[in-house]
Amino acid sequence: MKKLSPRQQSIFDFIAQFIQNHQYPPSVRDIQNGCNISSTSVVDYNLRILQREGYLRREAEVSRGIELLQETSLSQNRNYINVPVLGNIAAGEPLGIPPSETWHSNSIDNVELPPFLIQDKKEVFALRVKGESMIDALVADGDLVLMEPIDNPNNGDMVAAMLKDKEEVTLKHFYIQDGTVTLQPANSRMEAIKVPAENISVQGRVVGVIRSI
Repeated sequence: MKKLSPRQQSIFDFIAQFIQNHQYPPSVRDIQNGCNISSTSVVDYNLRILQREGYLRREAEVSRGIELLQETSLSQNRNYINVPVLGNIAAGEPLGIPPSETWHSNSIDNVELPPFLIQDKKEVFALRVKGESMIDALVADGDLVLMEPIDNPNNGDMVAAMLKDKEEVTLKHFYIQDGTVTLQPANSRMEAIKVPAENISVQGRVVGVIRSI
């Protein structure tokens, strides 16, 4: 079979991982969002190449009519990266996550992800979203957010922020001005959290989202 371009490889990897996670194939829109592709027509073009080269079989009239062929199964494709799932993070109200010293214990779940989702990020971890306050940023209840550990975010970053006085973590957009941090939800029905900067410890910045549906 013809060697795939980086974009075609990323689409193939995404489809394989999506099927493993959900037990059904992704839609064209899922692939567009998951691989950060500009339009569904670009996805369709690359799917036609993957089908032509024997990597998958597709029923174009069916929304999720994609089948990976046996000889290009997930286990044969390429090495996957284990990312620890550190628990739940509330997108509506603060909710605790395990302390860092427990991240590599046997009690912590892991998810296998293709390298293109991680890119060159270091020590990436995942949290499962609970709540709907980030729904307008396309982060829904049940999604996994991939986090890059940082402690100095930029205004507008989506972060996991610890409220030190409560020792709990919440997922919000981060803004700081004049010593006050605003943790802004992406849901017009919910209020922002405003606290002194010294009461906030940023645990990580969102670098990717794995959708639950």
